Amino acid sequence: MKTVLILIGRTVNKHFAAGIDDYVGRTAHYMPFEVKVIPELKNTKSLTESQQKEREGELALKLLQPSDTLVLLDEHGQELRSVEFAAWLQARQNTARRLVFLIGGPYGFSPAVYERANEKLSLSRMTFSHQMVRLVFAEQIYRACTIMRGEPYHHE
Repeated sequence: MKTVLILIGRTVNKHFAAGIDDYVGRTAHYMPFEVKVIPELKNTKSLTESQQKEREGELALKLLQPSDTLVLLDEHGQELRSVEFAAWLQARQNTARRLVFLIGGPYGFSPAVYERANEKLSLSRMTFSHQMVRLVFAEQIYRACTIMRGEPYHHE
């Protein structure tokens, strides 16, 4: 199974970007994993939040294949502990051809993206910047891989 993480806009903070790159590289040792970045929209000051979400959603949906399993990182999604997430990921590896995670822009997702999504996951009940979520989620993917292999990275 191939796993893809789609991001809306580039990661601005160079420290976050370096951390994301580190975890993506580590994860690639366990499974095919890539990050795709949708370029930031131009002239967003002239767009409403709804218009911005619609345009970002259109760009994200163009990257999907009909058979993809789309999982949104969303504040209203299911919360899982790291061990539970590893089991969740293992189960998807057995059923999905391509697992696509989507981290939206600062205003979230359009109705069309919610409609296309197969599942929603939440990292926490706390609110994080969408830039920080990228790093935290990249680490959790790596952590899940080490848990599935029984490696000592995760302590429980």
